[in-house]
Amino acid sequence: MLFFSIFLKSKFKIMGKNQSADIYPNSINLIGKSTNIVGDINSESDIRIDGNIKGTVQTKGKIIVGQTGVIIGNIICQNADIEGKIEGKINVENLLSLKSTANVQGEIFTEKLAIEPNAVFTGTCNMGKSLLLTDNE
Repeated sequence: MLFFSIFLKSKFKIMGKNQSADIYPNSINLIGKSTNIVGDINSESDIRIDGNIKGTVQTKGKIIVGQTGVIIGNIICQNADIEGKIEGKINVENLLSLKSTANVQGEIFTEKLAIEPNAVFTGTCNMGKSLLLTDNE
């Protein structure tokens, strides 16, 4: 099952008047474990990934990569909990948590990092707000 909002804003009519509404403020996007995506995902809200993505995942919210989740590409977000596999650059503005089942290969840029026992991380880590990448790097 695939539910995700990509820059979702919509205009609709209520009693004959045009109204603008943001549909995404409290939404959670789910990419199920039987889902494979090749391409970039941009979202305004939290995303949970249990499937496979090859590309960049960017959100203004939190990214959760479940135990069955695999991302080959870059992650850009506010906070992240990683339980699955990541190959690429991870850019987290606040807190990155690598859970015990996490397997991360690549570069990490974050303000705070928490690593549980048994998590696997191979690569480099740069901490501090001044080191965070923009989405163009």
